[in-house]
Amino acid sequence: MSEPLIVIGNGMAAARFVDELAKRALGRYAVAVIGEEPRLAYNRVLLSALLAEEVGFADIELKPARWWRDRGVTVRYGVRASAIDPTARTVTLASGTQLSFSRLVLATGSLPIKLGIPGMDLPGVLTFRDVNDVSSIAARKGARVVVIGGGLLGLEAAYGLAKAKAQVTVVHLMDRLMERQLDQRAAAMLKLAVEAKGVAVRLEAQTARILGKTKVEAVEFGDGSTIAADAVVVAVGIRPSTELARMSGLKVNRGIMVDDHLETSGAGIHAIGECAEHRGICYGLVEPAYEQAQLLARRLAGEDARYPGSVLATNLKVSGVNVFSAGDFLAATAGAE
Repeated sequence: MSEPLIVIGNGMAAARFVDELAKRALGRYAVAVIGEEPRLAYNRVLLSALLAEEVGFADIELKPARWWRDRGVTVRYGVRASAIDPTARTVTLASGTQLSFSRLVLATGSLPIKLGIPGMDLPGVLTFRDVNDVSSIAARKGARVVVIGGGLLGLEAAYGLAKAKAQVTVVHLMDRLMERQLDQRAAAMLKLAVEAKGVAVRLEAQTARILGKTKVEAVEFGDGSTIAADAVVVAVGIRPSTELARMSGLKVNRGIMVDDHLETSGAGIHAIGECAEHRGICYGLVEPAYEQAQLLARRLAGEDARYPGSVLATNLKVSGVNVFSAGDFLAATAGAE
């Protein structure tokens, strides 16, 4: 009889895990995937291309409904998991339905960080994390939009908005764009390339507050200056989605803590992707999530596989601006080249 295996989360890590498991142990597990978004898994990496109307939703959907059915996977989307009982081995859904599991995989992803400044609750303050965000942002065609954050997400959102004919300004707290991936010279080259795409850039700008009475009207900075805006997109980072694990008594630091087997403090309960913390690191990138998904699938298929960690590498997904960063780009550690 197949072991009941539940995956909570229906994003890129979950889809890759099910794909890898199906290749290795089809029939060994009765797999059920629980997803809070009301749609099948899609490629978040292409959200900027979706916003720029370079692709449609059909192009970013990872697997069609038939693929899941053909592998015997039950997919419940538009459903929230509200509780886990590690002792009783059950997952409770928001509807009150209880599902039993032998193995559980948490792939709950991450949540966008919002700034703790006045005006963040005004209509017109948006984030850039999912398809609903893309729809909300796309409705601002032709508007004046300030994007807070000059990292990967912020630049990709800004590019999509510029393609949609918005007047876009990226404001960034640091002295250069993508400071986690680029040195000064490379960041200066990127700034020129982004500005050539029609995006204004303002560096060393500390956002103090969002101004407006009933909706966004402007952004004010620490030096007292302002920029008029019809909308603000906040793209200052992400944090692992850990609340469900925390409420269930699993060990959580910044992320859900896992060992080299990607197992949490609960026996038979695993975590992968952006929600997981391995050896003190939460990766927040797609490739490490895929590596974790494959390794866990191998392990659940019976292999003695261990996760050693991942080498960080990132690509900027802005058409015509080819940026790739990997390793210790500042050569700050001993022995770095």
